Amino acid sequence: MTMKIPLKHPEPNIKDFKEVILRRKASRRVHFIEIHIDKEVIRYITEKKLKKKWIEPSLGDRKAEEEYLKNYIDYWYRLGYDGIRVSGDFRLSAGLVFKKKVRKGKDRDSLSQERNWAEEGRGIISSWEDFEKYPWPSLDKINLWSFEFISKNLPEGMGIFGCPCMGILEIVENELLGYENLCYLLYDNPELVKATFNKVGELIYGWYKKIIGLEKLVGFFQGDDMGFKTATLFSPEFLRKYVLPWHKKIAQLAHAHSLLYLLHTCGYIEPIIEDLIQDVKIDAKHSFEDGITPVTQFKKEYGDRISALGGVDMDKMCRLKESELRKYVRDILDKCMPGRGYALGSGNSIANYIPVENYLTMLDEGAKWEDGSR
Repeated sequence: MTMKIPLKHPEPNIKDFKEVILRRKASRRVHFIEIHIDKEVIRYITEKKLKKKWIEPSLGDRKAEEEYLKNYIDYWYRLGYDGIRVSGDFRLSAGLVFKKKVRKGKDRDSLSQERNWAEEGRGIISSWEDFEKYPWPSLDKINLWSFEFISKNLPEGMGIFGCPCMGILEIVENELLGYENLCYLLYDNPELVKATFNKVGELIYGWYKKIIGLEKLVGFFQGDDMGFKTATLFSPEFLRKYVLPWHKKIAQLAHAHSLLYLLHTCGYIEPIIEDLIQDVKIDAKHSFEDGITPVTQFKKEYGDRISALGGVDMDKMCRLKESELRKYVRDILDKCMPGRGYALGSGNSIANYIPVENYLTMLDEGAKWEDGSR
């Protein structure tokens, strides 16, 4: 079967994407979406499929950084995406960088050889003294030149989804306090917990305010994992007290400027889904796993009130043979495309351990579904 991806003549239409995600119109074609694609995958496809020279970015070398950004833009364009997600960690000067403890481990089954792991025990902040001494990032030092460069060089019809860093819960839990330490502090020092969440929330909200007005900005695409396989990471009451109010505030900021607010959150979040729909008012949910809630089930239950993004299960994308994967993706499209409010993509992200050909097969099925040649 001949692959359509990468596309020779893409026709991005971010306006149509937005209308579909806002459920104002039925989908005329399959739109693609991803919250993140590992750099190793982008490099591999750039070199092997797009036949372009890879330029590694180097801080301080503006020419190299610009060439890298051009490759980055062309990647999303040629693979058929309408929008390009630009996160703060894309260039260190563009986002919010929180100093943290890092655990590293070997990774032999991917395009990378090393992987970072979240701090589960005691983080970098455990007391008021730690809080006061912590080198909090400064909004005044944010340099958005990479966002502006991408905006000026995007092909006609494409838009930008912005994000400064990991989510509110993720930063507090994984990078600042540590999961176990946070659990203890909820009883030993709840005011410190509250102050830490508020500080992180204020910084993320402030960053989003800084990018308002960026040309071709179409929305915010924030990630914040709040669950695991069978439950939320913390009680729904905890999330409603410390986390969801900040997402609501950011969503209100987006909507006040006619921007989308897309939320990626992993795990079982059924106890707070009504909060996300009715109170926070996210426009679409991203991150689905067949072992928790398949995207087809979510679309059936909530598709009349909220859009669904992605949903091609990571395990299946890794393990299925091409013919099986095509059948699986077609089933998702047949069930999610009718009506409004769906875009195709992975259940989580395009990690460097996913077989590249399987990733391209997923997109290829979307492109073929569009023109009816399936």
